[in-house]
Amino acid sequence: MKTFKIIIALSIIMMNIQISYSQNTIIKVWPNGVPGSIKNETYIESETMLNGYPSRYNYVTDPTLTVFLPSAEKATGTAVLICPGGGYGTLAFDHEGYQIAHWLNDNGIAGIILKYRLPSDLIMKNRTTGPLQDAQEGMRIIRRNAKEWKINASKVGVMGFSAGGHLASTLSTHYGEKVYEADTTNVRPDFSLLIYPVITFDSTFTHMGTRNNLIGRKPSAELIKKFSNELQVNEETPPAFLVHSADDNAVPVKNSIEYYNRLVAFKIPSELHVFQK
Repeated sequence: MKTFKIIIALSIIMMNIQISYSQNTIIKVWPNGVPGSIKNETYIESETMLNGYPSRYNYVTDPTLTVFLPSAEKATGTAVLICPGGGYGTLAFDHEGYQIAHWLNDNGIAGIILKYRLPSDLIMKNRTTGPLQDAQEGMRIIRRNAKEWKINASKVGVMGFSAGGHLASTLSTHYGEKVYEADTTNVRPDFSLLIYPVITFDSTFTHMGTRNNLIGRKPSAELIKKFSNELQVNEETPPAFLVHSADDNAVPVKNSIEYYNRLVAFKIPSELHVFQK
């Protein structure tokens, strides 16, 4: 996944960011109860702290949005929903969450980190839809609050790293799928930023941990196809910017290449940047 090198390649400015974690707002994604949830008092959310702040989340039961808005003088009106990675088994909330939100803010973009539920039969009636439910509602919350947050509702994208890239590409290709009862607020991202993303569940070039955690060790052919997001691209899929390294031994670069090729086939504006290492 070559996390640190890829982030440096995105922008050298990342090395100069002085992070302040105090200027943010945390919003519950489901203040009135999580749809399709199973009550399980033994399943307890946990966090790993680094320098006094959360760096990892596990066993997420209460999804949230952590909202970082840029200063008024820098604000461009653009917002990005950030999906940290972690193989659908943990959430890397520091370098794929906080650091990214502050980097976006420095460039005048609202960075809104999604703490999404990790697939589990212990707390979900359908483990395959849990993360997508959280991502869809996250987009709805951003657009519902667009005026207050001084965001242009037609300039809201999604960004994902590794398994978070799978969730971001799932939102980009399954935004029309009804996975819970909701209002009509648009959940289609206006663009996607996919950083060393898991795209496919084809066993020949997927990241098996991500696949196993979302759809199980013995999934049906139907589920494999459904969540192989390169196969779900169509003429309405949002534009995408992809970054990968050719020597990624965890998530093969073919994930990004196949998604990019499908976007090109449908004449969707897209960019793919592959670094040697």
